[in-house]
Amino acid sequence: MHIFGPYGRYPLSPGRGYTPPEASIAMYREMLSTIGLTRTVVVQPSIYGTDNAVSLDAVATLGADRARAVVVVDDSFDVPALRAMGERGACGVRFNAVSGNGTPLEQLEALGEKLGVLGWHLQLYTHAEEMVALEHVLARLPCPVVIDHMGGVKAAEGGTESAGFKAMIRLLERGAWAKLCGYRSSAAGAPYADVAAMARAMIAAAPERCVWGTDWPHPSCTARRRCRMTACCWTRSERGRRGTTSARRSWPTTRRGFTASELLPPARRQA
Repeated sequence: MHIFGPYGRYPLSPGRGYTPPEASIAMYREMLSTIGLTRTVVVQPSIYGTDNAVSLDAVATLGADRARAVVVVDDSFDVPALRAMGERGACGVRFNAVSGNGTPLEQLEALGEKLGVLGWHLQLYTHAEEMVALEHVLARLPCPVVIDHMGGVKAAEGGTESAGFKAMIRLLERGAWAKLCGYRSSAAGAPYADVAAMARAMIAAAPERCVWGTDWPHPSCTARRRCRMTACCWTRSERGRRGTTSARRSWPTTRRGFTASELLPPARRQA
């Protein structure tokens, strides 16, 4: 999930690629109470660049016992600076090559070395064709890799048969993690049946390392579709949960104090 604003307190980056409406912690908590989730990973949005104040402050507000942050940095951040953010709840770094205003992909290896020292993970949001080009770089990084938004693969642009999807599957088989977030990959829209084959193939490749999140507040959606996405977040995750253990796993945040069962809503936790 992402927090946007309040903009009077957290000014937007001049280099941002879009300007979304504000999405506050109070609004997020209302959504959490609706679908029954209790744990949160706050992902730094591209509209703030490398100024991670909004995301780290969100962790403090939500509570270190229930939230962690994935931050955005560049190679000017040294290990002590990253450790300082770790003390505030950061446990990973995101590269965003899709939305603009992100860290250059040329810095993947240099930052990956620092993350390996810290035991953090690297989260990558990229276009499907870039997944092919980066496959060998990602495979040799000394830190866990989390592939964002189903590898950027589009159902209408080859889906499971595309080169980008096959590269992602190979990375999953070698130990990478991936996030199942079907609405961005779908051309058909709700209920997103056109991405089902992709999700099944990903789960088959790495059933313990495919994870789900809300992507709240769905910044790539229109206002009307955003409301529909929030309403169906939990029902879609439940559908996937019935056929796999993957949704019961936390991604690399497990090592930061999140247990697998705590990531489930109270009604779905197992003893």
